[in-house]
Amino acid sequence: MRFPRQLLYLFFPVVLAGCVSRGDFDVMQRDMDELKNRTIALEKDLNLLKSETREETEKTLKENRKDIETLRKETADLQATLESAKVDMQVLAGKVDDATQSAKKPVEDISLLREDLDRRITALETRAGNLEKNVDDMQKKGTDTSAKQALTPEDLYQQGLNTFKAGNTQKAREFLQKFVDQYPHHELAANAHYWLGETYYTEKIYDQAVLEFENVIKNYPGKEKVPAAMLKQGLAFKGLGDVKNARYVLNKLISTYPRSEEAAQAKKKLKELK
Repeated sequence: MRFPRQLLYLFFPVVLAGCVSRGDFDVMQRDMDELKNRTIALEKDLNLLKSETREETEKTLKENRKDIETLRKETADLQATLESAKVDMQVLAGKVDDATQSAKKPVEDISLLREDLDRRITALETRAGNLEKNVDDMQKKGTDTSAKQALTPEDLYQQGLNTFKAGNTQKAREFLQKFVDQYPHHELAANAHYWLGETYYTEKIYDQAVLEFENVIKNYPGKEKVPAAMLKQGLAFKGLGDVKNARYVLNKLISTYPRSEEAAQAKKKLKELK
C-alpha cells in the first residue's frame, strides 16, 4: 500500500524541485552493472547448491524407502514363519495328545516339548516386534528428512534478497514482508526492512521507500544498515524533489557516521544537489 505523498510533508515541510545529475546516473549505472554481475554469480552458486541438495535428498529418501521395503519384506516373511510355526505346534500338540492316549508317554516329556515350542514362538514374536519398530523408525527418519526441507527464517530472508538481486522487486517484497511479519525481532529484521525500502526505491515509489528506510533508522539504532538507510532516504527525498530534507538527512548521516563509506558518498551527493 502506497502512503499519500502529503503524509510525508507533515514531517518534512519544505518541497523544492530537484533533478538527477549525469554523475549520479553514471554512479547508478556502475552500481547496477556490478549488481548484475554479482547476481549472475550468486544465481549460479544457488542453482548448484539447489541441485546438490536435491540430489542428496533424493538419494537419502530412495535409500530410506529401500530399507523400509526390505524390513517390511523381512517382517512379512517372519510373520509367515510365525504362522507356520503355530500351525506346526498345533499339529504337533495334536500328535502329542494322540501319542499320550496311545502310548501313555510321561507327562514331563510333553511339558518340555510344549515349553520348547512356546520359547520358539516367543522368540519369533519378539523378533517380529523389533522389525516393526525398525520400520517405524525408518519411516520417522524419512519424515524428519522431508521436514528439514521447510524454509528457516534465514532461508526466507535470503530468498527475498536473491529475488531482489535477480530483478523481481515485487516478488522479493512479498518474501521480505513475510519475513518481517513472522520474525519482527529477528537479527535480520533491520536488513529486511532496508531491502524492502530498496524494492520501493528501485520502482521509484520514493514516498514508501522513505518510510521503510525511516523504519530502519528509528527502530534499529546501532544496526549496520542504518547508515545505508540514511543515504538511501536522502536520495529518496531527492527523487521526490524535496531537496531541503534530502540535505538534512545527508548532513545528519555525515555528522553521525563520519567515518562510514555512506558518509563519503553523502558528501558527493550534497555537491550534486541544487
